[in-house]
Amino acid sequence: MKLSIVVAFFNEEKMIEKTHREINKYVSEIKEISDYELVFVNDGSKDRTLELMKNIAKENPKVKYISFSRNFGREGALLAGLRKADGEMVMIMDGDLQHPPQLIHKFVEGYLEGYDVVSGRRNREGESKLGTLFANLFYKTSSSLMDVKLTNGISEFKLFSRKAVDAVLSLEEYNRFSKGIFSWIGFKEKIIDYQNQVREAGESKFGFRRSLNYAMQGIMSFNEKPLRIVLKLGFICVFVAVLYLLSMIALYFTKPHLLVSGYFTTIAMITFLGGVQLISIGILGEYIGKIFYEVKRRPHYLIDETNFDEEDSNVK
Repeated sequence: MKLSIVVAFFNEEKMIEKTHREINKYVSEIKEISDYELVFVNDGSKDRTLELMKNIAKENPKVKYISFSRNFGREGALLAGLRKADGEMVMIMDGDLQHPPQLIHKFVEGYLEGYDVVSGRRNREGESKLGTLFANLFYKTSSSLMDVKLTNGISEFKLFSRKAVDAVLSLEEYNRFSKGIFSWIGFKEKIIDYQNQVREAGESKFGFRRSLNYAMQGIMSFNEKPLRIVLKLGFICVFVAVLYLLSMIALYFTKPHLLVSGYFTTIAMITFLGGVQLISIGILGEYIGKIFYEVKRRPHYLIDETNFDEEDSNVK
């Protein structure tokens, strides 16, 4: 029984060697697996990450690496790793040790118990109050808008059976949102709780702005409710406008002396309806933009270098 571990790196020269040591240490102690491989993905790093990755691969034949031509993002890196991993079990984790390698054996145990998906769920200790507030808000919003259920704290620290990996790879959309995809495929899932780990070195590559974009990507990728909300808001605005018009007509015939200049009302209505229109156009534009990227069928990533034995196209 073979275990493949996919790890994505982006500018992690300070952590990659320690990450390799820790993963290799704990995986080698798991008696239930007969073989394993480490699939390292360099997501267009600008520092010495690739150089160190090559050195590690030379010293450890268990390490296979893929290096992109530029930074394509974590979604592309995870997809590339899953495509190349050939183990019966495939695990994904971050390269900054915020996903503790000492828990890998628990994920393997979950697989042996018959689960196709084993997910890590972290607590929020050590996070900033703003980050925790934003995360809680996202999960509450997603639970009411998205067509899939996301559990607060579930991270990309996961182990999949081969059946689950094949299901993930069968979804080939360009605008990928892994949290939603992993939930959408279903299958029997076990959750393992763990203590949130604070980054030891380097800086987080997933700041507030990227987190916000990622949240918007997820909400719009797995439902059409924003479009329906805009449609309902449009009907409400029309209904209110008709009521206002009827009230003004009634007032004209019953108490015309109460009619005054409608400058303020007119400006307020124009501003309100203008805002509704701009929001509606913006939401519609987001969906059209996603369609635009889908129909172009561009690859998710371009491979610049790899040490996989088989002949590999640089376009995926």
